[in-house]
Amino acid sequence: MRVMITGAGGFLGRLLVQRLLERGTLRGQPLDTLVLLDQKLDGFAQDPRLRLLAGSITDPALQRRALADGADVVFHLVSIPGGAAEQQYGLGHQVNLLASLELLDQLRRCARPPVLVYASSVAVYGAELPARMDEQLAPRPVLSYGAHKLMVETQLSDLARRGEVDGRALRLPGIVARPREPNGLRSAFMSDLMHALAAGQAYECPVSSQASAWWMSAHCCLDNLLHAAELDNPGESRVWQLPVLHLSVGQVVDALVGAFGEDRRALVNYRPDAELERLFGRYPSLRTPQARALGFRHDGSALALVRNALNLNQRPRRLRAAPQTA
Repeated sequence: MRVMITGAGGFLGRLLVQRLLERGTLRGQPLDTLVLLDQKLDGFAQDPRLRLLAGSITDPALQRRALADGADVVFHLVSIPGGAAEQQYGLGHQVNLLASLELLDQLRRCARPPVLVYASSVAVYGAELPARMDEQLAPRPVLSYGAHKLMVETQLSDLARRGEVDGRALRLPGIVARPREPNGLRSAFMSDLMHALAAGQAYECPVSSQASAWWMSAHCCLDNLLHAAELDNPGESRVWQLPVLHLSVGQVVDALVGAFGEDRRALVNYRPDAELERLFGRYPSLRTPQARALGFRHDGSALALVRNALNLNQRPRRLRAAPQTA
């Protein structure tokens, strides 16, 4: 089993590398080689299964080197986040669109069609969503990031139809809790809120307590990425909206208070940014029967989200119940 991960040095990429090395198998086969691609690949443990290729995903020669010996499964995670892609259109166009299309073209030339798991985004839907929606809603992206993700989904689906790449695209919601550092994500407040209250620090929230979003922990996201790679009969549709937790910021704060104590509630000061809330704080409830039938899942509850996102299951701390929603 030869696996490749693009964006391996990023938040999800590093966690996926760790998970794969720990489990040691994928699709029922022992993991022999794990090829990592990213601009920087420092801090990885010494492991004979790892092969590190540092460089830009926009370099076709780097992609050819990574695929020289073939690949059984490819996790394509690398991207320029939405906010950064909007401010630096050329960079987002090169990384999020052109490099992805180049990768698909190289994968279709492999002797055996590989399984490709592509990290797409709920950004494909755009803003002004209906009060209730399901996974069949037609995408209407309002940011370049979402537009480029949708274009790659379309090419992936076409190559899957042709039998040239066994593609599987997952539309990811807000994944928490990312490190508190500049990352170009306009939805970074979702993670920053969690880290601040967990640390007992004051936090100025850029959306209101009523702002609603779609949430998923990194732990749950990895489960879904691996599940996508191991599906034997994914069917004709190759683009799936993952099940999500539909929670208001206030409900997440309630869960954090349940985990860390009532004193944390007073640490949050709400100063809503109207445009940010329009784009990232008005998500409706979302039904995903197709994805659920295939075995994809969300965290289960607001409290489980907090515990998974902050790795509280590994800490000797007694958690209290918190309001929850599916």
